[in-house]
Amino acid sequence: MNWSISFEPLISWPLLAVVLVPLLLLALVGLWFRQRGGVLRFVALLALAAALFNPVFLNEEREPLKSVVALIVDRSQSQDIGERTRQTDEAVAGLQQRLGRFKQFDVRVVEAGKSDAAEERTETRLFGALEGAFRDVPPSRIGGAIMITDGEVHDAPPGAPDFNAPLHALITGNDHEKDRRIRFENAPRFGIVGKPLDMTYRVISTENETGPVDVRVSVNGEQVSVEHATVGQAMPLQVTIPGAGRNIIELAIDREPGELTDTNNRAIALVDGIRENLRVLLVSGEPHAGERTWRNLLKSDASVDLVHFTILRPPEKQDGTPINELSLIAFPTRELFVEKIKDFDLIIFDRYQHRDVLPILYYDYISEYVEKGGALLIAAGPEYAGEASIARTPLMSALPAMPTGEVVEKAFYPRLTDLGQRHPVTRGLDGSATEPPHWSRWFRTIGVQNPQGEVVMKGADNRPLLLLDRKGEGRVGMLLSDQGWLWARGFEGGGPHVQLYRRIAHWLMKEPELEEERLTAEGRGMVLEIRRQTMADDPGPAQIITPSGKTVTVKLDKSEPGVFLGSVQTNEIGLFQVANGDLTALAHVGPVNAPEFADVVSTENLLRAPTEATGGSVRRLASSSALGSDVTLPSIVPVRSAGEASGSDWIGLRTTDDSVLKAVSRVPLFGGFLGLGLLLLAMGSMWYREGR
Repeated sequence: MNWSISFEPLISWPLLAVVLVPLLLLALVGLWFRQRGGVLRFVALLALAAALFNPVFLNEEREPLKSVVALIVDRSQSQDIGERTRQTDEAVAGLQQRLGRFKQFDVRVVEAGKSDAAEERTETRLFGALEGAFRDVPPSRIGGAIMITDGEVHDAPPGAPDFNAPLHALITGNDHEKDRRIRFENAPRFGIVGKPLDMTYRVISTENETGPVDVRVSVNGEQVSVEHATVGQAMPLQVTIPGAGRNIIELAIDREPGELTDTNNRAIALVDGIRENLRVLLVSGEPHAGERTWRNLLKSDASVDLVHFTILRPPEKQDGTPINELSLIAFPTRELFVEKIKDFDLIIFDRYQHRDVLPILYYDYISEYVEKGGALLIAAGPEYAGEASIARTPLMSALPAMPTGEVVEKAFYPRLTDLGQRHPVTRGLDGSATEPPHWSRWFRTIGVQNPQGEVVMKGADNRPLLLLDRKGEGRVGMLLSDQGWLWARGFEGGGPHVQLYRRIAHWLMKEPELEEERLTAEGRGMVLEIRRQTMADDPGPAQIITPSGKTVTVKLDKSEPGVFLGSVQTNEIGLFQVANGDLTALAHVGPVNAPEFADVVSTENLLRAPTEATGGSVRRLASSSALGSDVTLPSIVPVRSAGEASGSDWIGLRTTDDSVLKAVSRVPLFGGFLGLGLLLLAMGSMWYREGR
């Protein structure tokens, strides 16, 4: 019960002053001159003033409010190491039981670090969770906070947190833990394909040990070397980037006896491989309407260095013009096809025919170049069907189809074959989804027989139009029409010549994205996404090995012809291995080398400053014995705001003086007959005294 007095005047305060001030002056004058009845007049005036002021006794019924106590539980991945999860669970259960005995505490349990979002699993952010727990609580009602964690907190402030209450930290793990880890000191994000990339790394031990250690170096899942490093020193490393696109460089060391975990015994660097400019040799047999189509396309590609020759004057042409008067450049056949043929990534013969410009032996060199990994494209015209066809040279061993000698002059729409709808070179070409295709017609097809490889486009009378084939380690393409320039000129609306020609050239030069059979995986947030390119109808499920060693099977669903997709939600951060058939891929989910695993040894140091600044304490849950597995909880003591908040075996939480008003009782002093009687008594006494 809380009693108080309040005044509820019957008239306004200005009117009270007008009425009472003159009367008060008269009463004071009577007292000053000792007039008869002056005291009674003063008492009557006081009674009148009390009646007009209307004093009221108030009795407030209040309910005390509880202090809000936050119990912040660290559920990050580093808490899964050793006995920490068990220690955490025992501590939470014990503290909830002890806090439940105190009715003045409102306990809020917040588990932090177990979200599926990648950005929330990269670091242990307990103070962010603490701020959220107290967001709707007035400062006067905050009783304190208790954190149960391994001490590796990445958002700990250097001083006191933003609340005026004790903060206590209970540390899991043991004070004799040891661990060894490896990390990249310098890891460039980009590297030139086929060239060595300089990197540095360091092996770190909690016990400040020194000495040699073997480091396994893997690139895209394949071990390439074993380096000999010295613990504690920065070590140089050279890695050759094998291919364009994303490359995963992994360093790994063996687990030492007594180590906490081997999770941080691996370090990952993601390096994007960049190709140096691709070198293409384009040889045009003679000037023709579509000659500049290939040239313009390749010249516009910033990743291609083009060498282009057009045979303007074949050797058999004799018009009497002296050689010294010709302003033509001699075709450097030996330099191109003998000395520097290996420097080219692609050779294109555009309507080229054998006219003794190249010695017959050089065609053998070109075939050998293809067998050893080179790329050859035949853009065929009527010459391919004639007597001077290059198919009648030793190059025939590298060609995917031999001519029949027939040139079909007939209008047709180029169409994709069933294989072409799935092949990455022709899949999804703009305008190919309609019938007829939404592009212009062509008017010439070169007849061939016994085509090898894959026929991805067909021409008039369903004859092969575009062939793609592999010869040894190299690749060969054959476009059996010279009418592609009609698309480039916009005839009948044109067609996707840039898209098609560029894909053909880059497939021949082994662009990874254009491989028919390809398995890729990528981490987006905490989701592992899998993409499978295949010419098969169903590649089957994909098998995933998680960083913890678990095996997961994921179904791949068809998204478009030749492309199957799958995904899996995960709560693990690290390197995932994906397999489908004979193909494998690696993908890293979550942040690379996340701070969560940078240092996993439990510590009191990071939380000592913020806890002591609030009057709290930091202490370990487990004893420092050899086993160190028994959990010892401190006692809970409610304290006032100015009292001590921690001791050797207890922790204090503050109680609040705040309360909520439930009801109010009013007792008027001059209300009813009592007030009227007192007033009449005062007035009657004054009148009686005046009458004598």
